Amino acid sequence: MYRVFEALDELVAIVEEARGIPPTRSCIVPRGDVLELLDDVRDALPGELDDAQDVLDHRDKIVGDARSGAETTITSANEQAHTTIESARAEADRILADAKDHADRMVAEATAHADRLVTSAQAEADQVVADGNAEYDELTGRAQIDADRAIEAGKASYERSVADGKAEQARLVAQTEVVRVAHAESARLIDEAQAESDRVRTECDDYVDEQMADFGNRLASMEETLNTTRRSITRGRQQMRGAPAAEYSEYAAERRR
Repeated sequence: MYRVFEALDELVAIVEEARGIPPTRSCIVPRGDVLELLDDVRDALPGELDDAQDVLDHRDKIVGDARSGAETTITSANEQAHTTIESARAEADRILADAKDHADRMVAEATAHADRLVTSAQAEADQVVADGNAEYDELTGRAQIDADRAIEAGKASYERSVADGKAEQARLVAQTEVVRVAHAESARLIDEAQAESDRVRTECDDYVDEQMADFGNRLASMEETLNTTRRSITRGRQQMRGAPAAEYSEYAAERRR
């Protein structure tokens, strides 16, 4: 290989020292010396250059074979990727179906629990209403009995007063000088009896009105409590129906514990 560079240096020296041909840039070189140096260069070139030339000559074939191998590899990779994608898609569909079934079960359990809560609350509300109606009937009946008793007592007092007045009037009629006084006293007693009867009746009416007003307030309080309970149940049921799957999972886990 060293001889190649040496011969090239000699060729350069011959060209540089050659005599020029005016007015051109050409020169006159010794043909024999140049050809001899070129032969030396040819002989000094290694055999690998011939191999490299053979490789260059077969470049298209090598590139074609490499391209064919690459296409085969790409095709195989695509087929494997397609198989992997189909397997992954099938697994994802299976996982999604399992998750949907689990979510449906949790929703069904939550709905059943909400229905049980609503049924229990409705039964409790009905019991509260029934108790309120029973208490109302009891209070009304007791107030009516007390009113009737007071009216009867007033009537009896009135009748006794009238009877006493009439007896006193009859006794005084027999006495001429006290007839006027007897009439006045009789009228006074009758008026007092009437006033006492009116007072008793008024007190009875006031007592009945007071008992009815008190019961009305208690019934309104019961109705407000019942409405609040129903609104809470309705709101809870709506929250259960709109809740995410994560909340139902927590609820189901809490139920299992």
